[in-house]
Amino acid sequence: MSSFVGVIVSDQWLQSQFTQVELRGLKSKFISIKNQNGKVTFGDLPSLMMKLKGVSHTFNEEEIRQGLGESGRDINDEVEFEDFLRSYLELQSRASVKSGNSKTSSTILKATTTTLLHTIIESEKASYVAHINSYLRDDPFLKQFLPIDASSNALYDLAKDGVLLCKLINVAVPNTIDERAINTKRVLNPWERNENHTLCLNSAKAIGCTVVNIGTQDLIDGRPHLLLGLISQIIKIQLLSDLNLRKTPQLLELVEDNNDVEELMGLAPEKILLKWMNFHLKKAGYKKTVSNFSSDLKDGEAYAYLLNVLAPEHCSTATLDAKDPTERANLVLEHAEKMDCKRYLSPEDIVEGSSNLNLAFVAQIFHQRNGLSTDTKKVSFAEMMTDDELMSREERCFRLWINSLGILSYVNNLFEDVRNGWILLEVLDKVSPESVNWKQATKPPIKMPFRKVENCNQVVRIGKQLKLSLVNVAGNDFVQGNKKLILAFLWQLMRFNMLQLLKKLRSRFQEKEITDADILNWANKKVKNSGRKAKMESFKDKSLSNGLFFLELLSACEPRVVNWNLVSKGESDEGKKLNATYIISVARKLGCSIFLLPEDIIEVNQKMILTLTASIMYWSLQQPVDESESSPAASSRGGSPEPSIDENPSPASGAAALPSPSTNGSASPSFVPTPDLLVAKDSSAYSREASPAPSGSVVEDDCSIVSEISSLAIDDTASDSVTSSAQVDEPPSDTATSASIEGNEEKETAE
Repeated sequence: MSSFVGVIVSDQWLQSQFTQVELRGLKSKFISIKNQNGKVTFGDLPSLMMKLKGVSHTFNEEEIRQGLGESGRDINDEVEFEDFLRSYLELQSRASVKSGNSKTSSTILKATTTTLLHTIIESEKASYVAHINSYLRDDPFLKQFLPIDASSNALYDLAKDGVLLCKLINVAVPNTIDERAINTKRVLNPWERNENHTLCLNSAKAIGCTVVNIGTQDLIDGRPHLLLGLISQIIKIQLLSDLNLRKTPQLLELVEDNNDVEELMGLAPEKILLKWMNFHLKKAGYKKTVSNFSSDLKDGEAYAYLLNVLAPEHCSTATLDAKDPTERANLVLEHAEKMDCKRYLSPEDIVEGSSNLNLAFVAQIFHQRNGLSTDTKKVSFAEMMTDDELMSREERCFRLWINSLGILSYVNNLFEDVRNGWILLEVLDKVSPESVNWKQATKPPIKMPFRKVENCNQVVRIGKQLKLSLVNVAGNDFVQGNKKLILAFLWQLMRFNMLQLLKKLRSRFQEKEITDADILNWANKKVKNSGRKAKMESFKDKSLSNGLFFLELLSACEPRVVNWNLVSKGESDEGKKLNATYIISVARKLGCSIFLLPEDIIEVNQKMILTLTASIMYWSLQQPVDESESSPAASSRGGSPEPSIDENPSPASGAAALPSPSTNGSASPSFVPTPDLLVAKDSSAYSREASPAPSGSVVEDDCSIVSEISSLAIDDTASDSVTSSAQVDEPPSDTATSASIEGNEEKETAE
């Protein structure tokens, strides 16, 4: 199965000083020097260190040379990778002392020789532990381990098997993960742990978390700063989930007229929370404006006014009369306790201006009592606006896909955020590097409208260079917020990115472009070679709605990943829903980064079916395969057993019955290559009980890719005929994107 193991260092303490992302970067730079010179010597280190952060801004090359010379080593002595890491740590330590940056919150590692690279805030950790204890205390599997002691390392130890994080994601966005796919044995082998963490990371991306710098090995190691960072994001998503017009249409009261609704819809949840807070503070007579969750809340006055207006029955003049900020903070929290608000922070956290904890506290107050009007007319108007513009599947799909690419900007509302063209340029730069002329682009905030048009004109120009269909489309269409054209453009861009990634795997061996027909043929051939008879006629084949084809495809890629005892025949609506939910979690557990909704499979949304199939294909083509795979009979003998499908599947241990899937948890896939993908050869030979220790290096078997691709045997005539049935383009509509944009009549103007 897939893993994110990456670089292994023999010295455990030394490895603990770096994240896997840092180790991979350092290893790459070290190897580049070694490849040039045949070996790395102490004389090579100064120039190498000048390329590393934390050193180059503090020392020049001569100072680094002098510092390294104190070790007594000759400049011609050969240096191993671990020697290089120790030298780097020593220089970072000196740089920290030189810059006077010695103030820390709490060290993660307390060895006497440790160079402090990462810190955590104990009060934040305690709050996250309290949150976990509160929301997961009744979980059938975790209740035996809860409550967690915040003063110990129990949180890091409990998170090492991945179950806690998967469960926490389901608390934040219910039904994101099918719990039948979580390995919940008391003792997990290394492969099962990797599966849980892979499922966790791919699911975290599907709810909007940023996991670019986190790998499964980091979670298995229980690296505190990365683990707490991920937990913080998951909890934040949960606490801010109601801060949108669909879930809380009463938020419309925050705007004075309908012209400001678009502005409200484009705000990040944190900004909406601040706007809500200032709305009530203004009514309470508070003269200042709160612009952040840190310094503006330190004196506690804003909290006092806010709670007095929201819960006047618990109001006390002593809170505002208090002169000492700590005393006032204590009174504020006593007032909050009477409102049944959980304490996410202490008086000291208010006085010190803890941004994360203040945000969590204000969000909890909002959940408990938002104090907004229930005007029927406004509520119905807000619901109409959100159903039309915010919550379509395509909007969620592309928003999450863009955020998963690792661009600097973050998309909160797709239709509003892309109107200035900057985010679209960032996406294009990721999908087609060096295609953007940044000298001709204007970075937000942009006050002059024509600058936005210039950005969007460049977007259209690059799109045409990539041979996207942009007939009669101009930059001004994006500036005006034309939903149909924005969705159609992004669908083409995501599909282009997907095909380019597949082409990179194939281009080393053949020159033929990857097409939709290639993906279709690959999937059918993969299933056929596994000894099964299911077939997909096209990406809109209605027989796909029961999910069985994709379960057979996933099983063909990795036999042990599908538990056929949990699979339904898919004849009823409930059976189809169970299978669709299971497919998504199994694909993520396998290593596919997807944002698919169960409804997309049930309704056979051909665009989403294409992206799901392509994501599985992309994962599979990177894996080494058994030579016996070419023989269906052999594959059948060595693979998974024939499915034993029961109409009433038995639930997994500890798994609750699955209600209707939430639309909050997913959208379409992000095809971002996993840099540290690790797969053991002949993985079909391993049973659930077998647990070989994963290797520490990245495995890549070009022969397997040659075998997979050459087995497609696509001839142009067949390809053309299949393409006609596998087309993903359809007439554009208000809720469905189209890969073809034609005619002036398709243009719309923003309301």
